[in-house]
Order: sequence, then C-alpha cells, then structure tokens
Amino acid sequence: MPGSPEATGSGAGGRAGTGAGARRSARPDRAAWSFLAPFLAVFAFTFVLPIGYAIYQSLLKVDRSGPMGLGPARVGFAGLDNYAFALQQVGFIESFGRVLLFGIVQIPVMLLLSTVLALLLEHVPARFSGLLRASYFLPYGIPGVIATLLWGFLYIPGISPITDLLGDAAPDFLGYHDLLWSIANIVIWEFAGYNMLIIVAQLKSIPQELLEAATIDGAGPWQTALRVKLPLVRPALILTCVFSIIGTLQLFVEPLILKPVAPAVINDYTPNLSAYNDAFSNANVYPAAAKAVLLALVASALSFGFLTLVTRKQRSER
Repeated sequence: MPGSPEATGSGAGGRAGTGAGARRSARPDRAAWSFLAPFLAVFAFTFVLPIGYAIYQSLLKVDRSGPMGLGPARVGFAGLDNYAFALQQVGFIESFGRVLLFGIVQIPVMLLLSTVLALLLEHVPARFSGLLRASYFLPYGIPGVIATLLWGFLYIPGISPITDLLGDAAPDFLGYHDLLWSIANIVIWEFAGYNMLIIVAQLKSIPQELLEAATIDGAGPWQTALRVKLPLVRPALILTCVFSIIGTLQLFVEPLILKPVAPAVINDYTPNLSAYNDAFSNANVYPAAAKAVLLALVASALSFGFLTLVTRKQRSER
C-alpha cells in the first residue's frame, strides 16, 4: 500500500540509492583515469615539465671564483637577477616592440584575407572548391624554413624576377625599413590558408535555414555575408586571432633564415631570436631561460587580455 512502512521505506531507499549512484557517477572511476593517464603523462612530459624546468633555470646563475673569474665555476641561486638583466637589455625590449608592430599590421591583413577567401569559396562550384581549398592550404604544409628560402630568393636583387621586373622601382625587401614587412608577407603566405580552413569549417556549421530566410527577406550575397555569416563565424575569428597573437610573439624561423642575406636582422631582432643567441651563441643559458619565461608571460597576457576584451564586448551586446 502507498501509506505502508514498506512502501515508504522502499521509496526512501530508492531515492537514497539514486543519490548515492549520482554521487558515484560524478567521480571519475578507475577506467576513466586509465584512459586519461596516457594523455596526462605526455602532457606533463612535453608541456608541464619543460615549463617548470625553464622557470627553474631562470633562477640560477654561474658563480666563478679565482682571479679574473678563471677559477672553478659553480651554479648558484640568482633569484630574479636574470629577469632584471634581460629587462635592462635595450635590444630585448625593442624586439617586443618590433613584433608587436608586426602583429598589429600582419594579423588583421591575414585574417581579412582568410575571411574573404573563405566567403568566396562558398560561392564556388563544388567541383572547384576542393581544389581551391587544397591550393590555399598548400603553403601551410611547406616547412617554414623552406618557405623562407623560397621567398628569400625572390627578395635578393639580381636573382629575384620581381626586382628585375620592377627595376629601380623595386623596394629593398631585405633592407632595414622593408624587412619586417617582407617577413610579414612570408607569414601571411604560410598561414592564410590554414586560418581560412578554420573559418570555412565554421561557415559549414551555419544552419541552411538562416541563409534561406535571409534570401527570402531580400538580402543579397554581400548583405548575407556581412550580416549573417560574419557574426556567426566570430568564434572562428577569435580562435584564429589568438593563434596569430601567440605565433607573432614566437616569430623566429623567418628572421633566422634571412639573417645571412639581410644585415637588418640583428641578434635581438625578435624575443625568440634574442633568447636563442644567448643560449646557443653566447652560452648564457640562464638569462636565455629568463627571456623565454618573460616571452611566455607576455604571450599569455596578450592572449588572455584579448579574450577578456572580446568576452566583455559579447556580454555587453547581449
């Protein structure tokens, strides 16, 4: 009977059992941890441990004894001395300004080009769209070293057909004033197709009913692209922008490969190049580690700052 103690006890027991089962299911069991363990091990070994080791090295220094420092060397605790030393180097500080200027110009141009290509592919016949996507993506599959060598030959006067064609009107691609934009051209050529594919994937997820409704309401292709498609691909644009910010601060391969033919590339041309030269050319491993940590902090601050700004703007629009 519904009012009997047996029925009541049975219902309470059922509810108690359900609650206990819910609590148990909310905790990862051994099977879940066994599936996560390989990823966590690789993540810790390839990401967490290198970062921790870099921070540890940035807090060390070499103490030399004896006359004129020619005695035995001993590794000691430096505290924040390596960070102070890095921040006192004018060339290292200027390298941040250089890559920030690079990003302010290069990132909007690349994302605009990627977005335009993605929108144009929406109107290309299906038999051609696959070929065009592969063609645009192909530069990303070329290693950065090879891509820089290819463009380097196109920048060197007397070898480049571009400079021969333009003659006296040709800019000094490897000169002090134009080198940064020559590198920007290489980066745009490499990564515009990659970002385009991310935006294309977001465009494919737009419900067809929305596009049909816009067409019925009289919206043309340009109005549909600006007022329907672009607002809906905002998550892809934000993602590609964050990737581009991080990639800009990590600029390294292109100036390193162009350095033999471009006198404007100095040892502190970019933050990564500065840390590389300290570690492998000057054998200053510990200051190089401090520079690497500072670069990571700046990249994190800019990325999270951009995401915070975008999030606040989206909330205010709601």
